[in-house]
Amino acid sequence: MIGFFKKIALLEGISLLVLLFFAMPMKYMFDQEIYVKTIGMAHGILFILYVVLALLLKFTLNWSFKLLAIIGLASIIPFGTFYVEKKYLT
Repeated sequence: MIGFFKKIALLEGISLLVLLFFAMPMKYMFDQEIYVKTIGMAHGILFILYVVLALLLKFTLNWSFKLLAIIGLASIIPFGTFYVEKKYLT
């Protein structure tokens, strides 16, 4: 299950970066809203999956609330999921 969480964390991190650095500029600089809608939806689904899996792993692996909070906060910070994967999930 930790391997699946790592994959979701990677995809969630990539989707956040694509949303922030590609889709948002396309929307506000070129009036192309379709990228925000599609990438935003994918990111939203990956974010929810990331949070649910983190909660499941918290109880399965007996993580502390501090670790769960760090992992949760990492999901909203660009490059945060990459840091968590290297620091806490290896």
